Amino acid sequence: MNFQELKIIDLSTVLAGPSVGTFFAELGAEVIKIESPNIPDVTRSWKLPSENSESEVSAYFSSVNYHKKYLKLDFTSSTDLEKLMKLLESTDILLSNFKTSTEDRFGLNSESLLKKFPKLIIGKVSGFGEENDRIAYDLILQAETGFMSMNGMPNSGPVKMPVALIDILAAHHLKEGLLISLLERIKTKKGRKVSVSLYDAAISSLVNQASNFLMEKHIPKRIGSLHPNIAPYGEIFQTKDQFLVTFAIGSDLHFQKLASLLSLSSLVNDQRFSSNQNRVINRIELADILQSEILKSDAQTILDSCHKNFIPVARIKNLKEVFEDRDAQSLIREEEISGKSTKRVTSIAFKWK
Repeated sequence: MNFQELKIIDLSTVLAGPSVGTFFAELGAEVIKIESPNIPDVTRSWKLPSENSESEVSAYFSSVNYHKKYLKLDFTSSTDLEKLMKLLESTDILLSNFKTSTEDRFGLNSESLLKKFPKLIIGKVSGFGEENDRIAYDLILQAETGFMSMNGMPNSGPVKMPVALIDILAAHHLKEGLLISLLERIKTKKGRKVSVSLYDAAISSLVNQASNFLMEKHIPKRIGSLHPNIAPYGEIFQTKDQFLVTFAIGSDLHFQKLASLLSLSSLVNDQRFSSNQNRVINRIELADILQSEILKSDAQTILDSCHKNFIPVARIKNLKEVFEDRDAQSLIREEEISGKSTKRVTSIAFKWK
């Protein structure tokens, strides 16, 4: 598939839809982002205190808008609406997150558009489904689909995740549907509508936590970074030089290696820790034992030894430390938008040759 030949109109705002447009733009497609001259994408105004209040571009907006062309059209104007229709004659994919009532008002509902442009593929994002005009933001979905109830410490109360994860998940689902539709269109020569709701994307992403409840009626409690099914997994330990490290000990073999590395081989035959299930039951006691030994070594010593022995371990880093890494730097994409130098991370994590 030659993505350079694709033309995409992006009418969407905020994060999910625009990130799909950026994905195709990175692949080489022509992506035209259309905004109302009176009500532009609200994320242009979502600025940190340190950002220029007069700039048309924010860091948030920049994060999901890359390699796009920008056009202002007022759909209450018949002239501007006709300009959109003219553009759609040669468009492959139309992205939107309009409410159904807004689509109907402007004649932009899928049924009408597919009659006029039978090869058009329409990608739609909604909050709670196309028939529900309820306004939805990522926070609202995190609250209503169980994520916040599980996230946080025992005494912290529910906690929102620090990225708009539900938007990101919905965007990935929409990308998949659009790519499948593009392949299908090669044979059928016909377009279609692909719709994704944030709600469905969130529920479908509960995976193991959903099965824990559906099969065992287990309602997750807030346990911080800990994993309900694995231990030690997510416990945070302090090293001699005051760094924080964590382990993902996903098998008995991993535990045997970690115990040996910390000169705690006797734990392997201790009934309390001899199996993963027993380690989950006795995780607090196990964490205390591990912490006493980890405090004897510097972080880099532990990291090097674990890497050498294929033990899953990580030092907990802030974003400054993350982007000091050469591998992370290779994923940064830069461009100028409206005279402002912008940066974001790539929307494409796969590699192909």
